[in-house]
Amino acid sequence: MQTLFKQRDVAAAALALTAMALAIPSAVQAAEKAKTKATGTYVSGDFHNHTTCSDGTLSVKKLVDKSAGTFNLDWFVQADHGGSSYRNCTLAEDPFEPVAPGLGLSTTGASATTPAGGQPASAGKGPNQPWETSLPNGRADIKGDLLETPVGTAKYKNMYRWQEIKEYQYPVLEAESRNRKKPIWIGVEQNAPGHEHVSTNVLLGQKPFPATSVGNAALQAQYEYCFDRNDRDTSRGVENAWDCSVNGSSSNTLVDATAKKITGNNSAATPNLGHTKTLEGIKWMKQMAPTTSYFIPAHLERPGAYNPSGNNGYNIEHLRNFNNTAPEIAFGFESMPGHQAESGRGSYGTSAVGGGTYGGVGVYAATVGGVWDTLLGEGRAWWFFASSDYHNRGSFGPDQRESTADFFPGEYTRDYVMVRRGTDPLAAEGIINGLRSGNSFVSNGNLVDKMSFVVCAYNPVLPKAAFKSLIEKASANAVAKGGEVRIDGCATMGEKLKVPAGTDLLVTVTVNNPKANNSPYTFPNPSLKQIGIVQALNAPVLDHLDLIGGNVTGLVDPASSNYNGVLGSVGATNASTAIQKVFNTSNWAASADGKTLTMSYRVPGAKVSQYFRLRGTNLPASTPYETDAKGNALLDYISNPADQAAPGLIACTDAACPAHMRTVAGVKYSSFDVAAWSDLWFFSNPVFVEVISGTVVAGLK
Repeated sequence: MQTLFKQRDVAAAALALTAMALAIPSAVQAAEKAKTKATGTYVSGDFHNHTTCSDGTLSVKKLVDKSAGTFNLDWFVQADHGGSSYRNCTLAEDPFEPVAPGLGLSTTGASATTPAGGQPASAGKGPNQPWETSLPNGRADIKGDLLETPVGTAKYKNMYRWQEIKEYQYPVLEAESRNRKKPIWIGVEQNAPGHEHVSTNVLLGQKPFPATSVGNAALQAQYEYCFDRNDRDTSRGVENAWDCSVNGSSSNTLVDATAKKITGNNSAATPNLGHTKTLEGIKWMKQMAPTTSYFIPAHLERPGAYNPSGNNGYNIEHLRNFNNTAPEIAFGFESMPGHQAESGRGSYGTSAVGGGTYGGVGVYAATVGGVWDTLLGEGRAWWFFASSDYHNRGSFGPDQRESTADFFPGEYTRDYVMVRRGTDPLAAEGIINGLRSGNSFVSNGNLVDKMSFVVCAYNPVLPKAAFKSLIEKASANAVAKGGEVRIDGCATMGEKLKVPAGTDLLVTVTVNNPKANNSPYTFPNPSLKQIGIVQALNAPVLDHLDLIGGNVTGLVDPASSNYNGVLGSVGATNASTAIQKVFNTSNWAASADGKTLTMSYRVPGAKVSQYFRLRGTNLPASTPYETDAKGNALLDYISNPADQAAPGLIACTDAACPAHMRTVAGVKYSSFDVAAWSDLWFFSNPVFVEVISGTVVAGLK
């Protein structure tokens, strides 16, 4: 095995780095001088998941405990759907309620005689208990217009989500945050008018750890009342007397006089009205909390292409509209959805744009040169995110390790975000700033848990080999500390490097592949076993890493015919994007334990503004039914068909293959959580290069 670096004098290297920084031509500029940046580290979290206050199955406390406790996320945002619910998610589960029978109990989960500590099996217990039967004054404590949910022969009054957020859920989360000494706060998965779902947050007013004063989620609650299409309340929040108008907006004429919000939606009679209302919500965030809000469309390929008369999906023009309205708030998407263990991975049916997911990723980001690359080719600050979208574990209880539906936040998917905080404690404001910065990456199945990714201008004073060696050393050191390379003349994810035309560039990447994850399965990966590779599902090895890049040609004018576009159209394609370099065991340098991998690529004489991004996987190119000859992920429905009676294509032949896998004619096929643990990917956000006197990367400073 190759060693990472030849031995060298550390003091001499430090002096050389100092000299190099001083000698970088003044024309070369990164977004910020290294010495002016606060130091920081990458921290992991999740911002999209559910409790019984919407359509989840757990209490707030149980979900927080699993996410920030069991799976040790550094930060966590609890975000139920907008609308209303009859169930009280602030009540704890009965800790002695056994798992319901018939759920395929296993040695890895709870047993019928062991306290499950999870969702009660019997009806009406814990967080399934109605608000009106669990509040001191029953129905009288539930505010807003009357809306009821029939349950058996009874009808229970729903509580609107704004009241749940403001009066009940937020206090629980603030207490959990203080008790756990982690930033934990509340957001909402908005049912976006005219579209489907969006992960949103208005932090202003909330006081999670390390704050010590009492906070409130009044603004988050107001946003839900004003702009969620499933919130049919017209009470203005009763004593809150909310008005959803936006200062100076021409759309204020659409506001209903009673509800003080836009109550219409996309329809045949009012096409695109819902989209207009969604844009108003972004304007409202910009007005009320411009630096402490975010608006991130979720699993956006899932509902199909946009329908001006309904609530379906997003075309590229809608993403452009969001970003144009408030780039500091609408700065990315969740194209790596949750629900990774479902039979239809990501909960994407065949009607989704692209027909499903590709390696667990939506087609907008999975396609090289597709929608995401088109937005990056405009020079937009539009970042890639993921979430767990936890609801339940399908046919298993919450304390069992198997799943036929969802993984807990932190169990399978993690967003790693750079938070530059110096010596200050980790805080929610810094996390939102980190999300906005684009200095982040996403990893499924713990394939990569640390990363350094920089693009540097070659220093004219040092020999190229010496320069490369020093940058690689700095990159490896950054990964060892969980931080970033801090050298003038280098830019990292979410930044741009400005260079004169003809400048040679060095792309350097270091990743840590821990070769261990949370999978309960130790039998060989069936996707790899079919090509003769024996690799345990709980010990994945990075097979290769792709450096993907394309040209930046500038923002598209809204008046242009190329501003609108569906997948594959001219307006949603970046033809310049390609896999620029494939790194693997033949050209990366590995540490002694084989976990830390460092690699570099020289880009000679940059002539045009451009960007670079990364993706990696545990699967080789041309893995049958999983990847094509270039290493691109294939449609997940090929190996894991939606028809549960249809045979799969990847057999699971090990004796330990679990009973819940799709079984046809006595043969078990890779499916559900096994399919997810078999097929792992990570994605980085991009680094931009702006050639002076060339196209300006306008989306970044």
